[in-house]
Amino acid sequence: MLKNLRINGDRLWQSLMTLAEVGATEKGGCRRLALSDEDKAGRDLFVSWCREAGCEIEVDEMGNIFARRPGSDSSLAPIATGSHLDTQPHGGKFDGAYGVLAGLEVIRALNDHGVETRAPLEVIVWTNEEGARFAPSMIASGVFAGSYDAEFALGCTDGDGVTIGAELERIGYAGDAPCGGRALGAFFEAHIEQGPILESEAKTVGVVTGVQGLRWYDVHLRGQDSHSGSTPMPGRRDALVGSAEIVAAVDALALSFAPDGAATVGQLEVSPNSRNTIPGHVFFTVDIRHPSAGVMDQMDEAFRNVCAEIATRRALEYSVDVVAYTPPVVFDKNCIDAVRRAGEQLGYPCLEIRSGAGHDACHISKVAPTGMVFVPCAGGLSHNEAESAEAEDLAAGCNVLLHAMLSRAGML
Repeated sequence: MLKNLRINGDRLWQSLMTLAEVGATEKGGCRRLALSDEDKAGRDLFVSWCREAGCEIEVDEMGNIFARRPGSDSSLAPIATGSHLDTQPHGGKFDGAYGVLAGLEVIRALNDHGVETRAPLEVIVWTNEEGARFAPSMIASGVFAGSYDAEFALGCTDGDGVTIGAELERIGYAGDAPCGGRALGAFFEAHIEQGPILESEAKTVGVVTGVQGLRWYDVHLRGQDSHSGSTPMPGRRDALVGSAEIVAAVDALALSFAPDGAATVGQLEVSPNSRNTIPGHVFFTVDIRHPSAGVMDQMDEAFRNVCAEIATRRALEYSVDVVAYTPPVVFDKNCIDAVRRAGEQLGYPCLEIRSGAGHDACHISKVAPTGMVFVPCAGGLSHNEAESAEAEDLAAGCNVLLHAMLSRAGML
């Protein structure tokens, strides 16, 4: 009976551990920056596994990988799942990788049991989800969904001025297929929660109802380089001191929109970065998030006002540029219900939850019915080499993914 169908949890775990060896770090994490040699190696391994499972492989112009298991009715749009293989510089074993390999395990389990679906199934690897090397994050799923233009995305550069397009060519993942215009019957993304709620509530499966919005900013403050010993304190145009005020103000701003507001300064570059020179230029990033689009607009206005006031008071020039915006997302009711039903029927403790982190599913929800499955991670810790998850929880989430996908593929 299909209701008794389960994935192979040991195989899923072993696949995750094998992939984790690609770009492994000394502290037990992973470093596979988007389109690096390590990312290529991870992609190559995934593709080889998919071919062994009998999948057809297609790569689009943004390097997104589509591994398809045919269904009995090729006219139907595929029921898809997937996530990403790129990581943060000090990333963990499960962020993104779990969603990709859970999809592969669904296909392997169906092969094991000789189950044929009406609609095809696809496992998708989205390029540059993290945004750690190329901004904005989730750029390739964004192109797929029409949020970004492909020409813009391919021209985005890393800190060394290397473009996404050039790196796709270099590692052999610049596909011929256009990015987008590809029908999906539904899309499910499995992911570790990257937060503490499921663990604290002793729940195994998160039924994700939506994702809070985010804005990413690039900020430049420009003052004047000058000698640290001979320049009087009054009249200094110290870009770093101005930046420090803004950083503190960003933290206070998020707290003023508690409990749902969040804001982070995650990157800061000081120039000329000399011990005895007053900094004349500072670049830093700001990340603002909230589940309400209206409140996000209020936070945006307040942040810009803070920058203007501090820059004016300290005689600094400044610029604030939005480099990414993902509005709050509410997922498809039918997909949410499919995840909930699967979790309940399989007997797992479930909890409705909203994601605090952005995911490729945010963009895909614009062009296909979309849902997500969360599983706990230890302490809610992610984007960290110590990121950890239990094999039993990962298997449970994959079983939910399996049955949710089958319910949309015409089997249950």
